[in-house]
Amino acid sequence: MNAITYAGIAVIVILLGAVAVLLLKRKEGSRRAAEAEEEARAILGKAREEGEKIKREAAIEAREKDLARLNEFEAHNREKQRKINETERRLLSKEENLERRFQSIERKERDFSQKERRQAQKEKDLEIEEAKIAEALKKGMEELERVSGMTQEEAKAMLIKKIEEEAKLEAIATVRRIEEEAREKAASSAREIMSSAIQRSAAEHVVETTVSVVDLPSDDMKGRIIGREGRNIRALEMATGVDIIVDDTPEAVILSSFDPIRRELARLSIQKLVTDGRIHPARIEDIVESVKNDLEQKIKQEGESAVLELKVRDIHPELIKLLGKLKYRTSYGQNVLQHTKEVAMLAAMMAREIGLDTNVALRAGLLHDIGKAVDRDTEGTHTELGVELAKKYGESEKVVQAIASHHRDIDFPSIEAVLVQAADTLSAARPGARRELLETYIQRLEKLEEIAASFEGVSKAFALQAGREIRIIVESLKISDDKAALLAKEVATKIKNELDYPGQIKVTVIREMRAVEYAR
Repeated sequence: MNAITYAGIAVIVILLGAVAVLLLKRKEGSRRAAEAEEEARAILGKAREEGEKIKREAAIEAREKDLARLNEFEAHNREKQRKINETERRLLSKEENLERRFQSIERKERDFSQKERRQAQKEKDLEIEEAKIAEALKKGMEELERVSGMTQEEAKAMLIKKIEEEAKLEAIATVRRIEEEAREKAASSAREIMSSAIQRSAAEHVVETTVSVVDLPSDDMKGRIIGREGRNIRALEMATGVDIIVDDTPEAVILSSFDPIRRELARLSIQKLVTDGRIHPARIEDIVESVKNDLEQKIKQEGESAVLELKVRDIHPELIKLLGKLKYRTSYGQNVLQHTKEVAMLAAMMAREIGLDTNVALRAGLLHDIGKAVDRDTEGTHTELGVELAKKYGESEKVVQAIASHHRDIDFPSIEAVLVQAADTLSAARPGARRELLETYIQRLEKLEEIAASFEGVSKAFALQAGREIRIIVESLKISDDKAALLAKEVATKIKNELDYPGQIKVTVIREMRAVEYAR
């Protein structure tokens, strides 16, 4: 029984423990539920606050966007209003301009109407005056007929007879004048024929300075130089601008030109063609072009030799090249490079003797005629051109001034300039140094080429036969055959009007059509 009692008591105790545990768990659950509910209320409150905050921010952002759109709309309206105002101003200005033009047109119309009325009135007045004059003339004629006792027809016949008599007298005087002019022209023509004959047999010094002789290995080479139907010699003359004379002179041809550079170009070209052996127009053009380049180098070497001979330092390369060109330039028959070297040496010696600047005298003497290297291609005197070149290529002011004063164009700026002028005079004045006639002759030939080259379409112009012929090569694309004939006549007319010359000058215009293509 005790065991059962104990067991019952144990069961009861266990049940009571279980009930106690259940009660404790329910109490803990209630507490947790209360906590959860409190936490939920806190979260809900926080959520409401966040919602209010978001709502306020959204409202602020919406107001800002509305304000921005309002500002943009107002700015757009202001710009639109500005454009409208600008358009209104332009329209108003145009309207004012139109109004002014309309008023101007109205004024012109009124002026024109007034002029028309005045013109009509003048015409009426003129008609009245003409009627009065006609009436007065009629009365005058009637009075003249009454006074003279002749009718109008009789007066006309008498007047015609008087005019015929006067015309006969004038005709007789005219015939006498024409006869006198014919006699004068005959005398002038005789003088021109004599001058032409003298020119054909040119004086010795002209031959020496305008003619070169090219030696040939044999007389057979003359025929090859002439070529079939003369095509080779024509090609040479056209390419070099030199008159090539093939005569009875054994194993030689003669080159005639007033320009020494052209003669040298032709001489070297013929020598090279003879050596090469291939002589035909195409080869001639190639050789002439090659010799031109070689001649430029030779010109430069001549200038360098002159500078080395005189021991002049620091001269610009372009001035050296121009000095070389002076070897192929003559002045009154005197070689200009030789003349400049003489002047330089004379001026330097005189400067050394009296204790002046030898370098200035030497340089100024060497460069005093440097303008003559370009005066045929550039406008201006050789003194002006020489001064420009010396300044351009860095010569000192003393040298420039000495060049400027060597023909007394300006007052002498220094004693060295006086020495240069004196040396120039000494070199030119020595016996046989210069020949006036040759310089005049060369100037005439240069003027002849200048006249021919002044016409449009002319590519080259060469004076040949001692100035008795001007040979003109024209561009075939610009000058047709008909225009070539007209050009020859125009050149001849201009030469006749602008140039004084003895005898006659033959004008030859050459037009050659050349087509070139390459096979590749």
